[in-house]
Amino acid sequence: MPDTASTPSALPSSVPFNNPLITGKELEYIRQAIVSKRTSGDGTFTKQCQAWLTQQLGCRMSLLTHSCTAALEMAAILADVQPGDEVILPSYTFVSTANAFVLRGATPVFVDVRPDTLNLDESKVEAAITPKTKVIAPVHYAGVSCEMDILKAIAERHNLLVIEDAAQGIRSFYKGKPVGSLGHLAAFSFHETKNVVCGEGGALAINDPALIERAEIIREKGTNRSKFFRGEVDKYTWVDVGSSFLPSDILAAFLLAQLEEVDLIIQQRMAIWNYYHQRLETLEQQEIARRPIIPADCQHNAHIYYLLVENLEVRTALIAHLKRKGIQSTFHYVPLHSAPAGLKYGRTTGELSVTDDLSDRLIRLPLGAGMTLTEAKYVSEEVLAFFNQQS
Repeated sequence: MPDTASTPSALPSSVPFNNPLITGKELEYIRQAIVSKRTSGDGTFTKQCQAWLTQQLGCRMSLLTHSCTAALEMAAILADVQPGDEVILPSYTFVSTANAFVLRGATPVFVDVRPDTLNLDESKVEAAITPKTKVIAPVHYAGVSCEMDILKAIAERHNLLVIEDAAQGIRSFYKGKPVGSLGHLAAFSFHETKNVVCGEGGALAINDPALIERAEIIREKGTNRSKFFRGEVDKYTWVDVGSSFLPSDILAAFLLAQLEEVDLIIQQRMAIWNYYHQRLETLEQQEIARRPIIPADCQHNAHIYYLLVENLEVRTALIAHLKRKGIQSTFHYVPLHSAPAGLKYGRTTGELSVTDDLSDRLIRLPLGAGMTLTEAKYVSEEVLAFFNQQS
């Protein structure tokens, strides 16, 4: 674990919002990739990363992509989403969750989130289903799984596909099963702000074997190139729609070094998360702020530590206070249903009162596997000092 110094003199002068852990093998693996002269997609390191993900997730196949956005776009094509179709998803998510389906001509149907986990409210999904619905796209916010058993049962009753937006969910679990192994498809992110990083990167996990062959084709610009390299056809050609979704093997080399140390990364993030949770408990006891809630069936990955404060004014003031102290904090999503593109391309179903409320009150604190407990202590003390000044 990072240093545990706690003396005032050891307190930092600044704390970045994100401080990923560099494991030490990244440069060596990149060197090996360069020396191999095979730096384009689907090289040795790409295959090793995909094998790791497939084994760890227990999925049928995993394919590296150049971003989670790309993985979601692949998933939308694989789901055969067409103009006029509808996709149910939370409004409280990143724009890529909706964009992937809007690009196929579908309408995102925004549903409210649960007040405890901030995940898609499974109790409101069935009422949003129409004859046009094709996909349910749950988002595992902060690495805490959605209520997947209920969502899968709803999907089965209505013959819908489930596409997990697991951008934040690497090494999170639901009832002992890895997030990303629960839907028909799942998209992961390895952006520099995530737990496991390679600068820019993602992966598509495929749990439905019927989708494997087409997934390879879509990822290879719509060609059966993968079959050609396996010797299954004597030449490859254009057979379907597709695009260039592969990352460079140089990025995969960086990613492999991260995946090999994922347990250490999660352990160190969890130490910071737990420290915040213990130190800031008094705010919840005094009903000043609410801490994250983790359901008993969920094992999270310490991706985000957030507080829900009283209102927008308090959050704005707290962010400004921390900034003056050299601490980078931030809010999170602006709800998609109220965004200009959301109003143009999507529609809402039912009240989205929880989404509207929490999006104004949520503040994310700095968190990263490269962060020290000294830094976490400094952040916690300044958060507590802010509220002490308010009282």
